[in-house]
Amino acid sequence: MGKGYKQLTVAERCMIAIYEGEGLSRRAIARLLKRSHGTIVREVYRNGSSGIYTPHEAQTRSRTRKFRLSRKLQAKPALWDQVLGLLREGWSPEQIAGTLKAMHPADPDQRVSHETIYAHIYAHPRGDLRTELIKLLRKHRKKRMPRTRGTDRRGKLKEITSIAARPKEVETRAVAGHWEGDLIKGKFNRSSVGTLVERTSRYVILVKLDNATAPVVHEGFVREMQHVPDELRLSLTYDRGSEMALHKQVASDLNLAVYFADPYSPWQRGSNENTNGLIREYLPKGTDLSLFSQDQLNAIANRLNTRPRKKLGFKTPKQVYTAAFPCHSPETIGALHP
Repeated sequence: MGKGYKQLTVAERCMIAIYEGEGLSRRAIARLLKRSHGTIVREVYRNGSSGIYTPHEAQTRSRTRKFRLSRKLQAKPALWDQVLGLLREGWSPEQIAGTLKAMHPADPDQRVSHETIYAHIYAHPRGDLRTELIKLLRKHRKKRMPRTRGTDRRGKLKEITSIAARPKEVETRAVAGHWEGDLIKGKFNRSSVGTLVERTSRYVILVKLDNATAPVVHEGFVREMQHVPDELRLSLTYDRGSEMALHKQVASDLNLAVYFADPYSPWQRGSNENTNGLIREYLPKGTDLSLFSQDQLNAIANRLNTRPRKKLGFKTPKQVYTAAFPCHSPETIGALHP
């Protein structure tokens, strides 16, 4: 079997029915079809009927189930119109789902999960409407990404400190000064911009980089973060990209702790991942990022930092960042860099 799962075909379902009739075990059927035992068990359990498995009925049941999550929005056009309006305002499916749940805690008919919203969008047939809906999503992906991503094929970083060792205060966001870092890539992955987000305030710093090599990333991060006061520079959480190979030098030069998220666990750097989506409004995919100067990147960061955020009680990241240490003047708070 390949790494990507493929739905069972009508022919495979016909063979399952034949082998079932011959009395073969599910494991034997799996070996003959070169499928996993679990796939065969789930197929017969989900798509059989009253202990009888027929291929064409199974195919129909499977096709119906594929689109079951979108039925709620199909049956409730008013709810879909509300969801669509918020999508067009730049809200993510998760933000919409969370807000509807808070607005209607006792009325499930007025709520919808983010998975249902995604399923409804991707269930649309190919065409202008589907294209428009996908463009309203943060990532603009033409297909939903699989939940599992396989093994980590990147180079192994040496002597790292896992996120498991990070103090609990970082997770609660009770103390300001803990940052998350990442890169966003430009056209053909030939250009990059560094992104740094403070977890409590969601304050963002953008870093111009000539390339994505470890020495350049080290120099860029140190250059831009040196403006941040020591009290607001406590830790940095990063993924396991090879561009952070000089993490010990970064930690030493900035006098902070560097922690690494688990492989393929973007939710462990949720603030950074969400902010990258917002940054893409100004630096769309397919853009040559090398054309942007540091001053231009600072201007983009300033727009994000002066925009009210719901998670901050409609304060701006800049306001929360500045208020974290009121003993500092605005000039001292990193010159409010950028």
